[in-house]
Amino acid sequence: MCGIAGFLDRRNSASAGDLRRLAERMADTMEHRGPDDGSGTWADEAAGVAFGFRRLAIVDLSPAGRQPMASASGRTVICYNGEVYNAEDIRKELGANAPNWRGHSDTEVMVEAIERMGLEAAVSRFIGMFAFALFERDSRRLWLVRDRLGIKPLYWTLSGEQLLFGSELRALRAHPAFKPELDRDATSAYLRHNYVPNPHTIYKGVRQLPPGHLLLLEVGKPPQVRPYWSLEDVVARTTAQPFAGSEIEATEALDKLLGDAVSRRMIADVPLGAFLSGGYDSSLVVAQMQKHSRGPVKTFSIGFHEAGYDEASHAKAVAAHLGTDHTELYVTAQQAQDVIPRLPDIYDEPFGDSSGIPTYLVSQLARRHVTVALSGDGGDELFAGYNRYSHADLFRRTASRVPQAARRATAAAVRSLSPSTWDSAFALAPKRVRPRLAGDKMYKAADVMAEDGDGFYRKLTSHWQEPDRVVIGGREPRTLASDPAIERIVPHFIERMQYRDTLTYLPDDILTKVDRASMAVSLEARVPLLDHRIVEFAWSLPLGMKLQGGSRKRVLRNVLYRYVPRTLVDRPKMGFGVPIEAWLRGPIRDWAEDLLAERNLAASGVFEPAPVRERWQEHLSGRRNWQHSLWNVLMLEAWRRRWPAGV
Repeated sequence: MCGIAGFLDRRNSASAGDLRRLAERMADTMEHRGPDDGSGTWADEAAGVAFGFRRLAIVDLSPAGRQPMASASGRTVICYNGEVYNAEDIRKELGANAPNWRGHSDTEVMVEAIERMGLEAAVSRFIGMFAFALFERDSRRLWLVRDRLGIKPLYWTLSGEQLLFGSELRALRAHPAFKPELDRDATSAYLRHNYVPNPHTIYKGVRQLPPGHLLLLEVGKPPQVRPYWSLEDVVARTTAQPFAGSEIEATEALDKLLGDAVSRRMIADVPLGAFLSGGYDSSLVVAQMQKHSRGPVKTFSIGFHEAGYDEASHAKAVAAHLGTDHTELYVTAQQAQDVIPRLPDIYDEPFGDSSGIPTYLVSQLARRHVTVALSGDGGDELFAGYNRYSHADLFRRTASRVPQAARRATAAAVRSLSPSTWDSAFALAPKRVRPRLAGDKMYKAADVMAEDGDGFYRKLTSHWQEPDRVVIGGREPRTLASDPAIERIVPHFIERMQYRDTLTYLPDDILTKVDRASMAVSLEARVPLLDHRIVEFAWSLPLGMKLQGGSRKRVLRNVLYRYVPRTLVDRPKMGFGVPIEAWLRGPIRDWAEDLLAERNLAASGVFEPAPVRERWQEHLSGRRNWQHSLWNVLMLEAWRRRWPAGV
């Protein structure tokens, strides 16, 4: 895993040396993504193209694995971030058409396969995570390609006659042609979702290359962006040909698929381990790793002393059962809070998910022992694991029986009592059934009671319901999270929630979080559950094999129970979070007050001060818990101070 950057200047007049120096400047902003071997550069003066590269050596640590890398013929040059796990299979398939191999890196296999098969045919064969730039010197065509699920990031922009690209936005900022300007429409979308949804970014004119897409830039033509793989096609194909076996047969098939996906991701020339929370997904990944390992797998977890935020004991129990070499660290509140000033640097773009803090801390812990860590991300989206799916299933089954007017009346009755009153009421319930933040959950339930269909999902996943009233001059763009056309593609309400989450929340929140947090400490994170073969298999299963009667991840749990007793993993789902709610009222209050002060909000010119201040005062008083919506405002304001941009 590495950092890539570069540009193509159609009106180039610079020397090859100047082109390389500029590409190196862009790449060196991402030294954290690749601290090994310094930076690598390549340029074609006649074409005005240059690539820059920062290397984190994982497979083939020799000079033969360095990038940018030219094919044996010299006609094709690649600059690549990620891992292709079936590279050795493709190497064998090339057979007599293969060159005399210089090393055993997957990069070399990729560039030779693309030159011989054609780019789209070769990419369709790749199993892995990747974002790469490729230049064909004969035709002067530049390609940018991102993996199917968006595990690896890739940003691009046109500035006059120059196309700039990079793994992170900071690389674009290093190019003199780039003039950063805040995109207020994207800011509205950020305020709703806690992240900037693809293909938008926080900057005007800058785009994320969407997952499963490629960009082609040819001489005399504008950039063409198109999909080479799409979840829409997967849904259409699996709807026409669904899995026809029993749940037992589905369990067996998934076990085999997972075994192959995990074992492929255990190939590395450096120390390897895994994150372990003790939940279903990470426990299953570790179980498969241990099954395919000759010795104890290294596993890592962090714990918190605050009640309601600690899963370390569960992880320890799973590790003991599987026989892993387990390392845990109990993090103090101060250690976690010390990460907060670094967040604008780590995430490079406003990012409002506070679980980025523990994700960084567990990555930091793992990096002291290994260079690669496997993660369990993706299981919730694929196998209906989020609480909101079971809640939506209950809503779907009951709401149709209750007239909308009655639901509205019930919502009004809920709001007639304050959240603190609801907290007091639920305090009388047995602890095992008592929800955390009961009052806020009741208010959130009231928000969605009167909704039907996709309105339920939108309300449930929104942190600011009307962000355009908060962002000055903002007009929230339509995104995949709000596109009504998706109802035609995925008619079933619950599956439509999964579909939207897989296209938006997964790449733009979950995978962004894992990529930035792990790369900040030069750790490669691999996500075997997002092997595209598992994604396609999961979509072929009937919903009842994933969610039934409130039971989530049925088939996935069936596989897990083959390796781990259900008594160790069956418990209410807990998010990977930190107590931001209490911190905002206590130890980080002064920091937050500075960012949310009315005079500072007014001076920034991005947010209307009144609604932000209202929530801040309600939160401080304890009347409401606005931790999530306040945190995304704080993260944007902190980011703006670190990365000034025109507004």
